[in-house]
Amino acid sequence: MKEIITIPDTVVNSIMQNVAPHWGPLGWVTYKRTYARWISNKNRSEEWPETVKRVVEGNINLDPRLHKDNPNPEVVHSLSMEAQQLFKMIYGLAATPSGRNLWISGTDYQKRNGDSLNNCWFIAIRPQEYGNSHIKPIMVSKTEKSVSMPFAFLFDQLMKGGGVGFSVEKNNVTKIPIVDHAISLQIIISHDSAAYDESLATGAKDRDKALIARDALIYVLPDTREGWVEALAQLIDAHFIGNYKEIVFDISKIRARGVRIHGFGGTASGPAPLIEMLKDVNVIINNKVSAKLNSVDCTDISNLIGKAVVAGNVRRSAEIALGDSNDYDFITMKQNKDKLYHHRWASNNSIITDEKYANYGDVAEAVAKNGEPGIFNLDMSRNYGRITDGRQNNVDATVEGTNPCGEISLSNGEPCNLFEVFPSIAEEQGWKLKDVVTLAARYTKRITFSHYDWEVSRQSIAKNRRIGVSLSGIQDWFLKDFGNRVVTGFNTEGDAIFDKRIVHAIDELYHNVVQADNEYSAVLACNRSIKHTTVKPSGTVSKLAGVSEGMHFHYSNYLIQRIRFQETDPLLPVLQKCGYHIEPDVYTKNTKCVEFPVKSEHADSEHFASAGNVSIAEQLATQAFLQKYWSDNAVSCTITFQPSETQQIAPLLAKYRNAIKSTSLLPYAGDAFEQAPKQPITNTEYKACLTKITDDVEMVYAHEHGLENQDLEIVGQQDCVDGSCPIK
Repeated sequence: MKEIITIPDTVVNSIMQNVAPHWGPLGWVTYKRTYARWISNKNRSEEWPETVKRVVEGNINLDPRLHKDNPNPEVVHSLSMEAQQLFKMIYGLAATPSGRNLWISGTDYQKRNGDSLNNCWFIAIRPQEYGNSHIKPIMVSKTEKSVSMPFAFLFDQLMKGGGVGFSVEKNNVTKIPIVDHAISLQIIISHDSAAYDESLATGAKDRDKALIARDALIYVLPDTREGWVEALAQLIDAHFIGNYKEIVFDISKIRARGVRIHGFGGTASGPAPLIEMLKDVNVIINNKVSAKLNSVDCTDISNLIGKAVVAGNVRRSAEIALGDSNDYDFITMKQNKDKLYHHRWASNNSIITDEKYANYGDVAEAVAKNGEPGIFNLDMSRNYGRITDGRQNNVDATVEGTNPCGEISLSNGEPCNLFEVFPSIAEEQGWKLKDVVTLAARYTKRITFSHYDWEVSRQSIAKNRRIGVSLSGIQDWFLKDFGNRVVTGFNTEGDAIFDKRIVHAIDELYHNVVQADNEYSAVLACNRSIKHTTVKPSGTVSKLAGVSEGMHFHYSNYLIQRIRFQETDPLLPVLQKCGYHIEPDVYTKNTKCVEFPVKSEHADSEHFASAGNVSIAEQLATQAFLQKYWSDNAVSCTITFQPSETQQIAPLLAKYRNAIKSTSLLPYAGDAFEQAPKQPITNTEYKACLTKITDDVEMVYAHEHGLENQDLEIVGQQDCVDGSCPIK
């Protein structure tokens, strides 16, 4: 992609002089740890204005009008002005793109591959065509339906840092044919490989000593993401088609564990996780010869893939498995503790329901034990946008599932496409919320014009142009602008009473997003977005601005927030010098745990409520409110409940069964776990923690890196060497 629009350094410097980033208590540290890319020729990581400039330029140049010969000068000028407004808005933290965009937008990799800009994906586990995709398995043609395709898609997107939702509904997995024959799998490695000893310990064989059948399929894996994915695809397909009885994978070229991955940092996992995954997957399929894979088998394969990706060190694996509400084996599969600890932990499992579903007693009993299953209402997702707009039959007819966090309903192969708005901060910085959501809608719309690796994704994106403008810091906004929470009480029937001022404000803002999309779609001559708004769970991005996460209530008035760092992270000595408490992570080797004392916004307000004391009824009512008036996609929220509230779960889920598209519940943990990510503390304890912090971490970092009086030179970011990127 040719870059036409850049933001002049003079504009950047002018904005920096007039706008201050609204860093939350953990904002700058979170940014440096998570989103600041390494600048090799400066021997340092990015500073915030460099990141924002990279991100905005990467996005604005996706406008397809710029890719024509001799683009209209008026268009170029208009988009240049828009880029400057985006820079001002994101720099001040009035709103931000998703974490994926903060990490990858504007890099050479993003200019080639749009997949990296999207947080999450969905795929149905049934035989599908590869089509004109970048993965090229040798067992099938592009136009043949292949058993391996959805698993390869899942593996590929997880390896690129995206989360994946997948459906193992019976109407999908029953389309997988009978397993035709068993496969004898050998994995071999050269003695010269640095990964030799570890690979042999995991089950590989010496290449020079291995006994290989003449008619075996031999595949030498390149040291690429595609090589790993294609190896899995060939192994799966070989059980169903062809005459191969033995497959041999030569892993000699794969880099060893601990080798630094240039570009985004971290170290390689080595081939051991791949060896283990391929062997485990082969066992599952071999055990089903002359039978069909079922929903549990397919979930196990997907979980084994996720486990291998987690072992990749710089990536995490987010999966949600969606199964039938009457599939007892699927619903209870995590009760097998051995398999749970081995690989079944790799996905959250949810059931698909419709408006007629009524077995909430069974769901409530399971949720009270371990927080699963979650619920995804497929009928509502297909036939409703916002609930207040009424049923619209097949308004989103191709929806089959959702992303791992549940805020976006998705068709097969489709991704999330998110942007996060912080209303209270935007208003504090003088923005009109209409202008903020307009910029957000246009930003996400441009992402749909990226190049995507998979044909199934290209087709769904071009058709739906789905976007997800999200609100975050919602509880902070309500308290700041309206003086109270949105639920002001309940009537005698138990129905929530909503603040009418908030209803009006949210409704008006929704129509602003739709209007912005309609106008931009007309200019770009593309489909209007099928849906536009959402509430994402947030987390890392909300920490930048220091606001409550999505629609969630703050965890506590005062708390210790623990953040984990690799022990080699250059921020650790700075944090230690500033007085923060640092200790070894009790769960993960080579990791340090840093404690940050945090006071939540409006912590001392009489209307403040935390996840530790707000009722389950008010949380579900708030989620239903946002589903009714704001989100035409869905609202992601983890509803917390106290032990005394478990009897309310079933009747409340039944009450809101046709008001909420997806939901999940977890017992409120408080400080029950050692080194919990969030630990409630008192005001007195909070003040005591503050006395131990002697310096401002940002100032100490700037001093140690000679940045106090330095005008930042805006630079680019070299591409990741192996073409992959970490989840952010």
